[in-house]
Amino acid sequence: MTISRTADHHRLSARGIDLGFDPDCGFICDLTVHDEGRSVQPMHRVPWIGETLPSDTSPHLHRMQGDFFCAPFADGGGTAPIPHGWPANAFWSITAHGPQMLEARLVRDVEGATVTKKLTLQDGHPFVYQSHRLDGGSGTLSVANHAMVTLPDGGLISFSPKTSFRTPSQPPESDPACGRSALAYPAIASDPRAFPAADGGTLDLTRYPFRPGHEDFVVATEAPGSPLGWTAVVRLGRGDLYLSLHNPAQLPMTMLWHSDGGRDYAPWSGRHRACLGVEEGFAPHMLGEEGGLALGGSLDIRHAIGCIAWPSEARVTQVAAAVDSLTVTGETGESRSVPFDLSHLFP
Repeated sequence: MTISRTADHHRLSARGIDLGFDPDCGFICDLTVHDEGRSVQPMHRVPWIGETLPSDTSPHLHRMQGDFFCAPFADGGGTAPIPHGWPANAFWSITAHGPQMLEARLVRDVEGATVTKKLTLQDGHPFVYQSHRLDGGSGTLSVANHAMVTLPDGGLISFSPKTSFRTPSQPPESDPACGRSALAYPAIASDPRAFPAADGGTLDLTRYPFRPGHEDFVVATEAPGSPLGWTAVVRLGRGDLYLSLHNPAQLPMTMLWHSDGGRDYAPWSGRHRACLGVEEGFAPHMLGEEGGLALGGSLDIRHAIGCIAWPSEARVTQVAAAVDSLTVTGETGESRSVPFDLSHLFP
């Protein structure tokens, strides 16, 4: 188990899992889990990496991939003049690292707060444990982890209990010359399998894609009292399963970005397909509401992502955590228990 730097990526590895970290924009890259004789690589990369883009393109968009941290999320206020804030667009200086751990500090402050990222792997655990600590600063801040899952053959999406699924007031692209959406905006549903469609009827948010050639964004709000926030994505045709885990009291919103060829302008050009964003965070402004996480002290935002072999490709019905394990159950009765450090989410 060694750590090295290849090109601009730092490598972390533990028994059964490895990844790269790109300090320029803070991407988790090339996450690979070795499980039950297969190597699972669930994360998405944009297809234009390496191409020359217009000079006004946001830094993170040049080679967007894997997972990265946003503060503020989208265009959620604050002083950063760039979508997703400085954590997604500035350099992270490595302050500590070892074979299974890396710590980095953002070279820009966020609303006066210093930001420290920590990534940790554990032998035998199919998860990346990540935290983002914001020290100091003032005001409130929207945040989100911006993981992207690649689903070339489609997928089945399940969630911890939610109170509602809502679209913002406007679609991602309001100009038909730029792109198109399949969902109604704004709209709300309690059942994700029957969400209002733009052309009438309903669409099933738990299936990817629910319609080809669209760009859509939905916010799911955690049910009160939920003990564990989770999103499970079965990757059809791949025999595996992506998992996203969080503390619902800290990050009560799961934001789903369905991107499947619905943007027509460069660099998207109708070719950004098979991407599902699973973005755990707190960004009330996306629904026209006030609020955010309060800065001023020490705010530590925890998240875990990972993947396991899931040969049945059955829809997940339950994810339950114990102190040192996680059990995933499918709709036809299959079950897997894997090592998991619950104390990371609930220190």
